[in-house]
Amino acid sequence: MSTHAARYAAFRRRQAESSAAIEEFQGLYGFEFDRFQIRACKALESGDGVLVAAPTGSGKTVVGEYAVHLALRDGAKCFYTTPIKALSNQKYTDLVRRYGADQVGLLTGDNSVNGEAPIVVMTTEVLRNMLYAGSHTLARLAYVVMDEVHYLADRFRGAVWEEVIIHLPESVRVVALSATVSNAEEFGEWMQQVRGETTVIVDEKRPVPLWQHVMAGKRMHDLFVPIEESTDGGDGQSGQGGQGAEKKGGGRGKRTRKRDRSGADASAEISVNGERMRVNPRLIRLAQEDDRITQLAHRKRPPQTRARTSAKPRTKYAPPNRVQIVDELDREGLLPAIVFVFSRAGCDDAVRQCMYSGLALTTEEEAAEIRSYAERQCADIPPADLAVLGYDEWLRALQRGVAAHHAGLLPTFKEVVETLFSRGLIRAVFATETLALGINMPARTVVIEKLDKWNGETHAALTAGEYTQLTGRAGRRGIDVEGHAVVVWQPGTDPEAVAGLASTRTYPLNSSFQPSYNMAVNLVGQVGRERSRSMLEASFAQFQADRAVVGLAKQLRKQEEAMEGYAQAAQCHLGDFMEYAALRRELSDRENQAAKGRSARRREEAVRSLERLRAGDIIRVPSGRHTGFAVVLDPGLKGDLPAPLVLTAKRQVKRVNAADFPVPVEPAGRLRIPKNFSARSAQSRTDLASSLRNKLDETGGVDPAKQRTGDGEADDPEITRLRRELRQHPCHGCEDREDHARWAERYFRLRKETESLRRRVEGRSHVIARTFDRVCGVLETLDYLDGDTVTEEGARLAKVYSELDLLVSECLRRGLWEDLAPADLATCVASLVYESRRNDDPFPRVPDGQPTEVLEEMERLWGELHEVERDNGVGFLRRPDLGFVWTTHRWARGDRLDRILVEADMPAGDFVRTTKQLIDMLGQIAGAAPEDSGIRRNARRAMDLVRRGVVAYSSVS
Repeated sequence: MSTHAARYAAFRRRQAESSAAIEEFQGLYGFEFDRFQIRACKALESGDGVLVAAPTGSGKTVVGEYAVHLALRDGAKCFYTTPIKALSNQKYTDLVRRYGADQVGLLTGDNSVNGEAPIVVMTTEVLRNMLYAGSHTLARLAYVVMDEVHYLADRFRGAVWEEVIIHLPESVRVVALSATVSNAEEFGEWMQQVRGETTVIVDEKRPVPLWQHVMAGKRMHDLFVPIEESTDGGDGQSGQGGQGAEKKGGGRGKRTRKRDRSGADASAEISVNGERMRVNPRLIRLAQEDDRITQLAHRKRPPQTRARTSAKPRTKYAPPNRVQIVDELDREGLLPAIVFVFSRAGCDDAVRQCMYSGLALTTEEEAAEIRSYAERQCADIPPADLAVLGYDEWLRALQRGVAAHHAGLLPTFKEVVETLFSRGLIRAVFATETLALGINMPARTVVIEKLDKWNGETHAALTAGEYTQLTGRAGRRGIDVEGHAVVVWQPGTDPEAVAGLASTRTYPLNSSFQPSYNMAVNLVGQVGRERSRSMLEASFAQFQADRAVVGLAKQLRKQEEAMEGYAQAAQCHLGDFMEYAALRRELSDRENQAAKGRSARRREEAVRSLERLRAGDIIRVPSGRHTGFAVVLDPGLKGDLPAPLVLTAKRQVKRVNAADFPVPVEPAGRLRIPKNFSARSAQSRTDLASSLRNKLDETGGVDPAKQRTGDGEADDPEITRLRRELRQHPCHGCEDREDHARWAERYFRLRKETESLRRRVEGRSHVIARTFDRVCGVLETLDYLDGDTVTEEGARLAKVYSELDLLVSECLRRGLWEDLAPADLATCVASLVYESRRNDDPFPRVPDGQPTEVLEEMERLWGELHEVERDNGVGFLRRPDLGFVWTTHRWARGDRLDRILVEADMPAGDFVRTTKQLIDMLGQIAGAAPEDSGIRRNARRAMDLVRRGVVAYSSVS
């Protein structure tokens, strides 16, 4: 077919799939919709819900925005939900730009703007709370867009997405937008069960092709090379920025490839951007060469050093520093770039390194534009606070086109970086992985400095899903013809492992859902206990568990059939052989148990016998390297277990212990040890060993242990009974008895495996409902529930949305905070919102007086609740954390920001974010406390005390 004919055919197909409304909507955009976008919009138009799973940057949000368009057209409402407040703010700004401020609202906890508008952007938690509260704002709601719905795998917050999907009214159509996950069809099938007709649309094609590279030293190499190049020796070295490549980020940076005549193919074929590729042989040879360098260096070490340390990876090429990375990308026309460093301190250090090097990526005009914008955005921040926040250094870096982006930055600073980067004025951003979570900051190139990161417990390798999420930002639609992902070569880099990450496009979406105390009282209050149970069984978590059970149950049936076959094969004409085999097995188990008991007793006796030894005792070492007679030099009773020092008849001095004595030891005689004996003297050892041999000759070398007959153990009466029954059983005299026994043994082995499998099946069946029952057990014990009735205390708990919801409710119930002044209330509540980092002070300071007493009471109360949880088989409540208490105490009493941040050793971003969480918690406490309560008034005053300075004028947390 000709190119013209192909284009015409595609046009006719699009016409058939599209509609007038979709064509009209597309006119609002500056590009032609992809087929998956049109299909999703068509499904929405026909009345279905949709699940769209597509790569980062592919334009999934177009589908969500079409739901907004339909709601406005029909006079209905659409809620657009996001996982984080920053993304909510960004989407709110986009929609206001398109539809006007009067049509769009924002609800994030921090901000409440035009909440009754037809279009409201909000965090998913806000919608969950509205559903439980039966908010009137839900009236006329027709669509809910759930952006970044794969967040439901998040172990801390993921349950919120499932709660919303389950509890939304049936009339609401859900538009779920997800990154490409490998089980999108499974997730879509679940959504069809709980939401009705749902069209699942999966698109794995990136709108901008992505090329993968490795930077070894200061040179860029393609990770993959075409088959014909890999076989003729192409090294895949990247060339200069080609067609249209301009400095300062202005060009498209088309790549070229050079060839040399080295190497041969060394890896499997793979498809990359529609081309047949293989891993670059040059990189494989480089890894092999690094391995040889490492092994050679290891062999050159002295033997004693080599034995103590393993060979640490070395590399032919030292990893480039961050300035060299940016320089190379600039030279190749691959800016703007995001360099993922995985460390806040590393991001800040990278910016400083660029500054010290004199690196500048902007023109004078661009620097002036950057300065003007940053100054406008930070105009409300007092100069004294700006100095504390490192404003001048931050602004100088911005003007040179360089910035950091991480959770420790002041939110206002992060917003400025995001905006300037999206406008093409910032060219290099050093970021932690949090940037990959939804914020709209696409780049031409993404650099991954290392392929492992600290996960809170250990340095773990990046997963394929994480790699895909990070590199998904490379390639700006409508700007770049291709995106680029660069891995920096480090010691131990395996190019084939990198290729595995780069070629795995998807990762599974697994539910993290589990019932909470707040969820339980809200559900029971709305629909009763039994209906709540069935609703929770509709969760994606239970859906996945049930699907797993299907496979396990199939395996269980196969094993049960095999067991029947084994039982038939073991049949005996003389009687019930399975009964006989069961007796044999019971006898064997009993004998093994008795033998283990005897062994344990002998070990205990051996230890006691060693404790009784004295210097000069002649003993026989029954096992180990130095078996034979020896004389005790020192009983060795200083440690937990005795370890006598002995001299053997062969003049060797050694320590023995209980492991050398499977049976108790008894002295075979005694030998006088000379006062001047020295274990270090060869002559002393020779003389004493000679005396030992003479003594043994006199006594005949009798070992007291060998003189004993038997082990002093009488037969177990149960063993005697089983042996008698076995001999009397009819099958005992069968000529084919042992053949039957082999089949019976297979039966019993498989039965043991089958019972284990059956327990796994039972453990996964109704697992969510069983957890819900345990949660309700805790709530009934504490009088929050009475059967299907939510008590007055339960109604209070229903208003508290926190992982420590039950502890908050109990503090209110017991009046722990009644007599606290507002500042002291904020101080105590701070222990409920903060979680210490690994390097925090393990003994944080707390204020004297009443706050300390109340904090101690809160700790005791947590201990009580922990006991109740344990009795009911759950464990949701973490211990209150004092790490932010002193900081809050000072801030609530008006202390200066600079003093607080220095003493707390805390980045401004962490301080602002945690303080905003504190404000949110205080707001929940105010809402849950009785109307005439002093706590309600003091909680609101406490909110005002801490909502000041940088906290008040930071719009995002």
